[in-house]
Amino acid sequence: MLLSLSSHSTSLDLFSLEKTTTEKQRQEQANGSLDPELAVVLSSVATACKQIASLVNRSGISNLTGLAGAANIQGEDQKKLDVVSNEVFCNALRASGRTGVIASEEEDLPVAVEETYSGNYVVVFDPLDGSSNIDAGISTGSIFGVYAPSEECSLEDMDDPEKMMQNCVLNVCQPGNSLLAAGYCLYSSSVNFVITVGRGVWGFTYDGLVGEFVLTHPNMKVPDAGKIYSVNEGNYQRWSPDVKAYFDSLKNTSDGGPYSARYIGSLVGDFHRTLLYGGLYAYPGDSKNPNGKLRLLYECAPMSFIMEQAGGKGSTGDSRVLDMMPDKVHQRVPLYVGSPKEIDIVEKFLKK
Repeated sequence: MLLSLSSHSTSLDLFSLEKTTTEKQRQEQANGSLDPELAVVLSSVATACKQIASLVNRSGISNLTGLAGAANIQGEDQKKLDVVSNEVFCNALRASGRTGVIASEEEDLPVAVEETYSGNYVVVFDPLDGSSNIDAGISTGSIFGVYAPSEECSLEDMDDPEKMMQNCVLNVCQPGNSLLAAGYCLYSSSVNFVITVGRGVWGFTYDGLVGEFVLTHPNMKVPDAGKIYSVNEGNYQRWSPDVKAYFDSLKNTSDGGPYSARYIGSLVGDFHRTLLYGGLYAYPGDSKNPNGKLRLLYECAPMSFIMEQAGGKGSTGDSRVLDMMPDKVHQRVPLYVGSPKEIDIVEKFLKK
């Protein structure tokens, strides 16, 4: 956890993200368990999120809606804000001087950072998840994960760019159980920044009056079970029989249902509600997309790490997401994430 505030419950509004990470850094440096450079990386991400929040809020009057006229590596049409948000994230991480490699969902390959002073962390991110909702003014978000530095991707190999790129890709392709930190920022009626450094989950809300993320949700815990499910049921006819059977059971009163269906179409928005209220979010594979549409590195692993730290689970339907070793940077996997009891039920259906 970032900071134990059990004895200061009446003063939560006094603790900003910067103060909280600074205090946690002070506490854990004494134990030698937290690299102070990690706090700098998290601060840089928070700065990027503040900028993107402003861009999202002003998109309609700043000509930032609509398509950018290009497609990303997955062949998806990029919105103007996809491109701008990616630049904001990359610039903030480079400026931190603590990142050795950055990998974006919007880029073809990971990028080695020359402007590093110390730290050399590997940061993976989706700069603007749910960007198809931008023009309608619906929730969007950013997702990130931080891995430990490695010597496999070294600027000393710059005389052999092909070798360096191979090393960088290997360096980025790490399982989620190696994550040092992960988080997301939700751009909605409020701007919420949720992070974990492997010791609990902490939620902050942006206060525009002071320009800071203020601690509002210390030590977040997902309910053990919940009656809300979030999935795109427009894909129902493409699902396998066992996936259909599971979601049919949620509507059957004899099986403890019916559950309530809530689907925004933004992973961050649907995930945040699931974290607060319980239930599950799912993006199953189907006949058109056998591995679903979510990326393991940029979305599934960071979000599963957060959910597990909050007491929940993240699964592909038959295995733990955090145990999966990526074989490529844009690998996709099915995702079921949420309350532990709900994910246990999903796995029983899908492992039959």
